Amino acid sequence: MSRFLLPFSLAYRTGCLLNNFLVDRGVRRSFPSPLPLVSVGNISFGGTEKTPLAVEILAFYLERGMKPALISRGYKGKWERNGGVLSDGKNMKGTWREAGDEPFMVAAALPRAGVYVGKHRLRSLQKAKADGFEIGVLDDGFQYRVLRRDLDVVLFDPREKNLLRESPRSLRRADIVLVKDDAGTAARSLVRKLAPRAAVFAYSVQTRGVFSLKDRTPVTRSDLDNKRRLAFCAIARPERFLSLLRKEGLEPHLFLRFPDHHPFPPASIRKILNAARRSRAQCLLTTEKDAVKLKSLEKAAGLPTVFLKIGLEVEKDFYKILNSRPWRN
Repeated sequence: MSRFLLPFSLAYRTGCLLNNFLVDRGVRRSFPSPLPLVSVGNISFGGTEKTPLAVEILAFYLERGMKPALISRGYKGKWERNGGVLSDGKNMKGTWREAGDEPFMVAAALPRAGVYVGKHRLRSLQKAKADGFEIGVLDDGFQYRVLRRDLDVVLFDPREKNLLRESPRSLRRADIVLVKDDAGTAARSLVRKLAPRAAVFAYSVQTRGVFSLKDRTPVTRSDLDNKRRLAFCAIARPERFLSLLRKEGLEPHLFLRFPDHHPFPPASIRKILNAARRSRAQCLLTTEKDAVKLKSLEKAAGLPTVFLKIGLEVEKDFYKILNSRPWRN
């Protein structure tokens, strides 16, 4: 798959290089954000925990009594082109089909946070400010240089060298670079050379429990032990989900992969149900992102259906910087 995607990666990197050149020289205009803005991004294609990091940042500001809002493109949602308000921090105003699966996942996990979607993110920030929100968290924003931001946070894994959106040299624009803890100290040393002005911290992916698809209540491990498990997902790096299941002692008897952001039409549901019957599965396991698209699956399967919730553990000094910025009044 990497060989097939390499031409696309090279074309994308060329486009970013041109865009950065134009923005840096003032030929292409960038606009100030109406709210203090923290951008979460990366330089590779998909699967680097951007949305889980955005959730951690939103939760951090909520815990401090602030009113944060997620600003997302709403990739593949019906509102992507014209924009929409998924959550005003009080009420859910749309579905995952309208807003996209990842924004809907965030709104379900953090009902007090605002969630605004659409490709015109400046317009989303203006709406969020009008609705009383105090800070924006821009999901997948590192390449979105139309908007100026107060803090650029970039997730980076030096081991990913081929399918990149930008050259690793672009990390010099970052304020904070987060590196996976299992990449080792040499990786952090490399990042410090690439991004000498950035603060560099380690992070790890941690499971936060297993929850029922039906009502999002916690499921105990004893409910899953000694059961034949069928797992499936539609994420950019399915092998990471499988690795987490193994780490948690939830090795599936069968594992199905679907394309990232897959909407699970009836044909896909039938594929899961048929596989469950063939494998004599006694429960179904999926990701939190996919769970928002599968409300009717448990009833159709007649089997307990659960999702694995993940979060990020980041060095404490990272949150000290978040606590001191953005500094605008």
